[in-house]
Amino acid sequence: MLRSLGQRPVTGSNEDPRVAELRTAVSRLRRELAALPAEFPDRAIAEDELAAMAAMAIGGAPEIPRLQRSLLLIAGAIGSVSALAPRLKDVRNAVDLFGERRS
Repeated sequence: MLRSLGQRPVTGSNEDPRVAELRTAVSRLRRELAALPAEFPDRAIAEDELAAMAAMAIGGAPEIPRLQRSLLLIAGAIGSVSALAPRLKDVRNAVDLFGERRS
């Protein structure tokens, strides 16, 4: 992926850079979660919510309240797994890029 090489998306792209950032962050957390050998009670919740976030990113215009809800559920599910903290922070930062839309 371009982001992993420290490059930005192509400027001519019609894709919202916030969506690209969200998709990248979610993908990385999903990979690290899948590679984690430890089982914990709420792992399925985290996996389901990450899948929902990935689907929203593919759709291109995620619902901000839904993103925030998913983030809270993921944080609650994996918050105590320190190995995932950096990737969880990346997802949080990506969600924060959307902020609250103002009229």
